[in-house]
Amino acid sequence: MAPEIHWPAIAIRLILTVIAGGLLGIERSRTGHAAGLRTTLLVTLAASVAMIQMNLLMESNGKPPSSFAVMDLMRLPLGILTGVGFIGAGAIVRKNELVVGLTTAATLWFATVVGLCLGGGQLILGSISTVIGFVVLWGLRWFETRVERFQMGELKIVIAERHLSPCDLRRKLQRAKFRIKSISVRHQARDHFDTLGCEIRWPADGGNADIPGIVAELEELPGLVELEWRGIGSGPG
Repeated sequence: MAPEIHWPAIAIRLILTVIAGGLLGIERSRTGHAAGLRTTLLVTLAASVAMIQMNLLMESNGKPPSSFAVMDLMRLPLGILTGVGFIGAGAIVRKNELVVGLTTAATLWFATVVGLCLGGGQLILGSISTVIGFVVLWGLRWFETRVERFQMGELKIVIAERHLSPCDLRRKLQRAKFRIKSISVRHQARDHFDTLGCEIRWPADGGNADIPGIVAELEELPGLVELEWRGIGSGPG
């Protein structure tokens, strides 16, 4: 028979859950994320309460002799993890080619696992995991900002033919310290236009998504018909 859980043990689990969810949620709120203190705390509490409920129902686990129904208590925490997956999906936003909210979604999932540990009675594991998670979210932010990162963008130029060749564009971009990922050219013989497109990246200046100065320089090209610039985002080098 499973050991009986008493209210003092339940109280300790809930208190530690609130502390754990609060630590993780405060870090998210401090950095201005939508899923902040209250959301993270509620997710952690929901997971913890689900595990406590599973402990309380432990004696009814299995198939009673007088019933055809089988009580599978493990479906309760598994259902909680599935539900958090939907919340995490709602936290992830795609803006053109830039995807944001992955860390917030991962934090909610991590907070759920911490809540399952604390609610299930693994207090040391849950507490240590909370400290590690907080260090990852708060402490490694300083380190991450010092990792070389690159901004990425797409450049499209429509220009009168023979005014700018792909080699000329490549030289201009390389002279401005840009790295070219790909370059394409399309010649429109009827209109006497050339369309040049390229994907480029360059070292990010403090993570600011600014329009690079090379765009203003290219706007002064003779024979320019159209220039389109689209910033994609940033990523590690």
